[in-house]
Amino acid sequence: MFEQIRYEVRGPTAIVTLNRPEKLNAYTAAMGVEIARAIAAADADDAVRAVILTGEGRGFCAGADISAGADAFDTREGGAGARNFGDRAEGRQPSFVHALFNCRKATIAAFNGPAVGVGVTLALPTDIKIASTAARFGFVFARRGLVPEAASAWFLPQLVGLPQALRWCLSGAVFDAAEALRGGLVSEVIAPEALLPRAEAIANEIAVHTAPVSICLTRQMLWRFAGAATPFDLLRLDGPMAMALGAGGDVREGVSAFLEKRPPNFPGRVTRDLPAAYPWWTDEG
Repeated sequence: MFEQIRYEVRGPTAIVTLNRPEKLNAYTAAMGVEIARAIAAADADDAVRAVILTGEGRGFCAGADISAGADAFDTREGGAGARNFGDRAEGRQPSFVHALFNCRKATIAAFNGPAVGVGVTLALPTDIKIASTAARFGFVFARRGLVPEAASAWFLPQLVGLPQALRWCLSGAVFDAAEALRGGLVSEVIAPEALLPRAEAIANEIAVHTAPVSICLTRQMLWRFAGAATPFDLLRLDGPMAMALGAGGDVREGVSAFLEKRPPNFPGRVTRDLPAAYPWWTDEG
């Protein structure tokens, strides 16, 4: 089913592993399409409550595959980069940015090693980011004569603030996991052998204690209104959403479980029980 990634489901968690370890999981257009397909598979599976994105071997993703040399990014018809990154028609292919951003499940990036260029920007749409002490990061585009891609000029300031995003992108320097933690790119730095178990523990906590429909709506509200100029569009949405959910089985179960001091068993499923107002946006692509 997949050639450049690995997809597996462990209990409530889908694990998407970038799987070109001989190339430090260097990115190609085919990998991007496979990531989008894997996220879509997890999104459609009600048994999956969270998705972990990680890398096989020593690297998370070393950036774009530049095996074509200096012409690696020439994606014009017949250009050397067309084989790895597609031509101008590539936009019609599934987008990992859309897939991750619109996902109805919680998403977790577990940076096991170097994540440089597109190797870090492809994971910016994930909700929770943790890193191994072996991880390294770099928004190196200006050092290659490029600009940040994968909508990272929007995602990165949302995550770390404009001053930090400018510092990293304008220098293009590679930095370690400790700096990523200080700058707010990741929330935890963990020993390499503990990274995936920690990511699965976070996923399991979400699966055991939260309602799938609530997670879907909450992550979309947080992402989509984080940069809003005022709170009033959100106010017009969150009240009706709360009232719609308040009459449903998830809230009754959540309150009952709390009062009875037991784990909840939420009946709602994202494939059938989202409020009529969802989705409240229109995305292109």
